[in-house]
Amino acid sequence: MELWFSENHTPDVKLSLRVDRQLYSKKSIYQKIDVLETPEFGKVLVLDGNIMLTERDEFIYDEMITHVPMAVHPNIKKVLVIGIGDGGVVRELTRYEQIKRIDLVEMDEMVAEACRQYLPDNACRLDDARVHISYGNALKFIRRCEDKYDLIIVDSNDPFGPSEGLFTREFYGNCYKALKEDGIMVNQQGSPFYAEDATAMQRSHKHIASTFPICRVYQAHIPTYAAGYWLFGFASKKYHPIDDLDPERWNSQHLRTRYYTTRLHVGAFYLPAFLEEMLEEVEEK
Repeated sequence: MELWFSENHTPDVKLSLRVDRQLYSKKSIYQKIDVLETPEFGKVLVLDGNIMLTERDEFIYDEMITHVPMAVHPNIKKVLVIGIGDGGVVRELTRYEQIKRIDLVEMDEMVAEACRQYLPDNACRLDDARVHISYGNALKFIRRCEDKYDLIIVDSNDPFGPSEGLFTREFYGNCYKALKEDGIMVNQQGSPFYAEDATAMQRSHKHIASTFPICRVYQAHIPTYAAGYWLFGFASKKYHPIDDLDPERWNSQHLRTRYYTTRLHVGAFYLPAFLEEMLEEVEEK
């Protein structure tokens, strides 16, 4: 008998993966957590029926949300990571010797436990001495912070259910306050392709654009995410993502990557016409 997992992207579209076996399945007070083993994408982390990451393509997401701001800001030492505690973003951040402290805020401790056990390539640096993990409400955590971080990475679920509060004007305002005078915030912005996702993306971009003086969107191809087309937001108090990119400085660190390059960095900010129009529509209101 064949076993398949399907994630609905819209009422009329779904992504299906053949599953060899289910490795983990538990329900926390927040959500249902599953880890599946698949022949094509390796191990897959699923929260409430939605794919969060796969071993096959997680490097794309984690590299693009991490290395883009790191190649722009010249002196990042303190970083706040909010969101899924799988450890992939933390793993990429710990590759930078200049970073002195990484605060990770994860709502659900059971997610981190599942990833430690079944996705060790992601969770391998959660015990780095520079990493400090807080389990709890990120909204409460960020409200207590002021002028503290050089970089905030919002590695959240989609803007529905438990993570909805991480896409509000209030939340972005608190991130602005928590950043130092030249700080950067990067967040996942979802997909612009299907109608419900596109509306959520526009709403989030509108809130960010009204909060930060510099606000841009960039893109990446991630096969298992909706439409295979994913967006990230770059918001900054001082640095422009292209004008202040320093390729020589970043390349001199000789970090081996599988997706990100400083050439790709520039191209990722050149968006298709339909997306530019969607962003301009909410920026003007």
